[in-house]
Amino acid sequence: MSEREYAMDPVDLSVNGAPVDIGGQVFAHRSVMLEPCMTALAIKPDGIYVDGTAGGGGHSYEIASRLTTGRLIAIDQDEAAIKAASAKLAPLGERAQVVRNNFCHVADVLDTLGIEKIDGILLDLGVSSYQLDTPERGFSYMADAPLDMRMDMRAEKNAYLVVNTYSEFDLRRILFDYGEERFAGRIASRIVEARAAKPIETTGELTALIKSAIPAAAREGGHHPAKRSFQAIRIEVNSELDVIRPALEAAAKRLRKGGRMAVITFHSLEDRIVKQTFADMASGCTCPKGLPVCVCGKKPLVKVVTRKPILPDEEELAINPRSRSAKLRVAEKLE
Repeated sequence: MSEREYAMDPVDLSVNGAPVDIGGQVFAHRSVMLEPCMTALAIKPDGIYVDGTAGGGGHSYEIASRLTTGRLIAIDQDEAAIKAASAKLAPLGERAQVVRNNFCHVADVLDTLGIEKIDGILLDLGVSSYQLDTPERGFSYMADAPLDMRMDMRAEKNAYLVVNTYSEFDLRRILFDYGEERFAGRIASRIVEARAAKPIETTGELTALIKSAIPAAAREGGHHPAKRSFQAIRIEVNSELDVIRPALEAAAKRLRKGGRMAVITFHSLEDRIVKQTFADMASGCTCPKGLPVCVCGKKPLVKVVTRKPILPDEEELAINPRSRSAKLRVAEKLE
């Protein structure tokens, strides 16, 4: 999987070029497809916008800087991202507000702020470079650290719990479904065998187990042998795929007529959900073809602006090769 964790290189976050320090760490972030996202949102200076995955605040800053009397709500569940986005957006004053929450709760956030309708929402799915490159967060197979992988450190479920308490059947299922790992059965069996002797506590231990379960010939070339498994466990820990459809449906209901929804994905599992959700929201009557009149009353909620996803152009790929797997899909509210 080539995703957001591989799609960003470190850049400074603040307006004056000084990096934002978060507890001794610099929040590294490069906003993928920045200009295409701004074009997709068709930003109005007096509009109300939501960045549901604020991260380091790059997309948020670009949106808010184009507003005059408008307002931006930047949402993220990661405390480090909240600090970074707050620092990035501070010079913009009341045009931007940062809220710690999961983007799937966008309706609750808007209700709390007394906002009925919005003019656009952006979602940049995946894990950030800061999360990946901070060893103690436990996202990376490139560093030995405690098994964690939580985007929201307040959450109870972490990678240690998944690896050490899930049944062999469930481990095999998530490795195959979320990681598209063809050796899911072998890896799950090796994990269960190893943890019977002692708990698996670190990313280094888990990486070694995964390597030992994959045939040597299959480990030659290509991606790191632990890449797909780490992706799968991380998705399970954070329920990443489960929240996409509900979030898109909730956001669509809060868009004004003509409001835009722009979503960046970084792997096929995310993109498939976004594509299907957009298609479902764009479909009308679902009555059987034999009925003379419509009885379901279903009308299209949005129109799909991007029949095919927007991809990074050659210039962006040259500057940031890690953006190669990004896909941008856009929908527009009809009524």
